[in-house]
Amino acid sequence: MDTNVLVSALWSKQGSPNSVVEKLFKNEIELHYTDDIVEEYDEVLRREKFGFSENQVDGFLQELLKNGVLAESSESTEPFSDETDRKFYDAAKSSDAVLVTGNTKHYPDLPFILTPHEFLQTFDK
Repeated sequence: MDTNVLVSALWSKQGSPNSVVEKLFKNEIELHYTDDIVEEYDEVLRREKFGFSENQVDGFLQELLKNGVLAESSESTEPFSDETDRKFYDAAKSSDAVLVTGNTKHYPDLPFILTPHEFLQTFDK
């Protein structure tokens, strides 16, 4: 799950990003993460511009990790315009998982890369 989905879920309890996170918190889906991904989640969610409290971020991250799996990830050779996106792609691909992102244009056009809305449509089938 790309960081933008988490930011959107924390901002608003409405919409697809929050619905995806709720499925995670209900153990209906599993988050595959690496240490680099958790590091980015922590750093981004604590940015002052978002206004999330320390307790809010701590609790949110704790819940994410409780319902997640540490992924073994191998680095791909896929070209990326923003190298910070590679870790999410590599974790999903290595885990044979879906990558949920609000920024599909940052990734290759592959069937395992879905927006939160697309993921929910697929999941609910």
